[in-house]
Amino acid sequence: MEAERLIEVSRRALAQSRGAPSIMAEAWQVQALAQAIGEHLAAHGPKALRGEARGLGEIGGSGGGAADHPVVRTGTARAAQLAEIADPRAALTGLGALLGEMGMALVAVACDTGEESLYWQCIEAIDAADEALDRVHSMLRLLAEQDREQDRQREREGAYGAVRGPAGSAAGPP
Repeated sequence: MEAERLIEVSRRALAQSRGAPSIMAEAWQVQALAQAIGEHLAAHGPKALRGEARGLGEIGGSGGGAADHPVVRTGTARAAQLAEIADPRAALTGLGALLGEMGMALVAVACDTGEESLYWQCIEAIDAADEALDRVHSMLRLLAEQDREQDRQREREGAYGAVRGPAGSAAGPP
């Protein structure tokens, strides 16, 4: 499945989650998706993004993805369906929004729980989401920088490579 579609499916699932267990399961799904997107971009994305993408892949799997989580045990991570990233900029923008939404949902769970272990799981997942979001923003800045450089290159080529006047003007009037 294409990254943007998976992100949208995850956004809907997170928005429909009710209760701490459901929100925590969706947070794990989002982290697994961030990891998968990072790994995919590191292997197949623009060269300028590969270092940051590797970091995203590592961070994505670090927070709240406990080995005993039901989603991990059943192997039902939506991220396993990731097949392509057609538009890295759009996928990263969507992932950034999703990570922000996940962070807000986790803050609500952390504030509402009286269970210390759940509170700390939320804090760890929030930290991981924040780090992942930093990587996403960094990759978006790299893409913008790459676009600006390409624009400058086109301007330079246009200034020096343009033919001036009618095609036959160098030889004089016909």
